[in-house]
Amino acid sequence: MNTPALSLSDVRVVRGGRCIASCDELAVLPGEHWAIMGPNGAGKTTLLKVAGTLLFPSEGTVDVLGKRMGRVDVFTVRMQIGYVDPKQRLDDMSCYEAVLSGVTASNGFIPRWQPAPEEEALARELIELVGMASKSDARWSRMSQGEKARTLIARALVTRPRLLLLDEPSTGLDLPGRETLLRVIDAMRAQQPELSSMVITHHVEEIAASTTHLLLLKDAKVLAAGPVGEVLTAENLSEVFGIPVDLSTHNGRWMAIESA
Repeated sequence: MNTPALSLSDVRVVRGGRCIASCDELAVLPGEHWAIMGPNGAGKTTLLKVAGTLLFPSEGTVDVLGKRMGRVDVFTVRMQIGYVDPKQRLDDMSCYEAVLSGVTASNGFIPRWQPAPEEEALARELIELVGMASKSDARWSRMSQGEKARTLIARALVTRPRLLLLDEPSTGLDLPGRETLLRVIDAMRAQQPELSSMVITHHVEEIAASTTHLLLLKDAKVLAAGPVGEVLTAENLSEVFGIPVDLSTHNGRWMAIESA
């Protein structure tokens, strides 16, 4: 049996006497790709930070890549986790340098540090994978939001993580930027079949076709979790967002609008 990339049991995160996120039971297996949805304040980012060992829960047990939080040095576990926050700011360096900076987990390219040849080769390979090969010399300050998002994904992958976490990577993207990003996510998952991933989104249109599972949150609790084809229903979306919703599919993608 595969060891889950992530396992949560009876997890609660409490701040100021109020529960801001909880999950009774969740297991993310190698090769599974989860979308996390829910309204603002549902606890999406909080749970993602718990999954990334960036936040310890107030209660419950968390196993990440076979290691239990509280019993292991989380810094060693984080080396196997890629975390993408589109709001992250990097120094004004090239795309190539930005991707390589993921090796040292620094926001800038360390001048006297020399990457190994295999690290340089992987960086170039990942830059091509995310569609930035023609812009590998582009400076961070001159990149579009979509180019930054794709660069950050390549940066997160440069350490060959086993678990990839993306916090609303489509934030601020126009339609072409969003579609390009989703194609990148699909291609990345196809090329790395053992990789597990979790992606936060507010919109079903931003769920990549390669998504296998869905976690729906409301009021800091899990409303539903499981295979995307079973969980992503008009009834569940209506309950999560508090309005009647019509759900449709097209070419393996989803669209939701308020019912008339």
